[in-house]
Amino acid sequence: MTIVPRPQALGRLLRYRDTDGLVKVVAGVRRCGKSTLLSMLRQHLLEGGVAEASILTANFERYDLAGVDTPDELHSMITAHRFPNGKRYILLDEVQMVPGWQRVVNSLRLEAANDIFITGSNLGLMGSDLATLLTGRYVRIDIYPLSFKEYLSARPATETAGVRGRFNDYLRTGGMPGLLGLPNADDVASEYLDGVLNTIIMKDIALNHEVRDVDALAKIVRYLAANVGNQVTAASVANYLVSSGRRVVPATVDNYLRLAEDAFLFYRARRLDLRSKATMKTNDKFYLCDLGFRSQLFGLGLADVGRLLENVVYLELLRRGYRVSVGKQGALEVDFVAERADVGTHYFQVTLSMADPAASARELAPLRAIRDQYPKTVLSLDQIAQRDFGGIQHQDVIGFLLE
Repeated sequence: MTIVPRPQALGRLLRYRDTDGLVKVVAGVRRCGKSTLLSMLRQHLLEGGVAEASILTANFERYDLAGVDTPDELHSMITAHRFPNGKRYILLDEVQMVPGWQRVVNSLRLEAANDIFITGSNLGLMGSDLATLLTGRYVRIDIYPLSFKEYLSARPATETAGVRGRFNDYLRTGGMPGLLGLPNADDVASEYLDGVLNTIIMKDIALNHEVRDVDALAKIVRYLAANVGNQVTAASVANYLVSSGRRVVPATVDNYLRLAEDAFLFYRARRLDLRSKATMKTNDKFYLCDLGFRSQLFGLGLADVGRLLENVVYLELLRRGYRVSVGKQGALEVDFVAERADVGTHYFQVTLSMADPAASARELAPLRAIRDQYPKTVLSLDQIAQRDFGGIQHQDVIGFLLE
């Protein structure tokens, strides 16, 4: 198995190390690397002088832990570990597989010596009781598939496959870490991604939430994947299903959209009115957690590259810790309003090219209509040095991703 260094993700975990009484919830889509990240955390602790006995690691997808299926058994397993005096690091992988785990974790949290990290692939199975039992006592750390920079570290550019060639591969097959341990072939990638996607739909969503109409769920996933970057409503999805011969009411669609979010298959970008600063309640956009799944659904070509770029930039901004919205400025739209407490706001437009004057004017217009002094950037595939349009920066998207 190829282990890709992930210093950015590991750094986010380490920011919360040794925070008394605060449970660290590492959340993300199935197979995005959460288990490996816990292994990296364990190795970091060992290299920092923490005794091996002070670290308890348990992966509840392992067969030898299948018998740990009650709160009492989970509590007994953890408390039976012979921790030495001092800090105890408790790393619980896919802990939502143990019913009632929340009460055990909440009890362990009360001991100052315990530093607890847990992972989960389904927020729906974790969220309600987390909010009830651990209100204000946990922090959620979202983990995503590999960034392009991480992908490139594992599959570096060569004479025959330069950085842009690798970027095309990344747009087509995505950044699921498990692919990097397999032969670099389209049929292999397709078979692997098909297995992961089917497991997310059938197990993480349908089975865990007792979805009755799995066919409708699968069609909704397909619709969202085809429409990344487009405005979506429950009514528009319901209309699509009716046109394909399935009658589903918008309320059911809305529930299935939420379940797809809870499984981290899609991320929802709300629209923000830039004049009133109010979040708008309709016409959200959905972005896929990994573009490899889109290729699996629609073929390994590179159609709609502009929207693929938008999806990649959206996820990259999330990785960098921004809260990301879609900006509405009158009749104009700003692709992304990225906000972070330590650096403020940054506006982004994402486009295939700025070479055509009409396209350039269209992309610059929404940014020029914004009157505040926050940074504004257009990202494109143009191979350029960074340039300036009256205070609006134009940058090569690949250079931005490799920062």
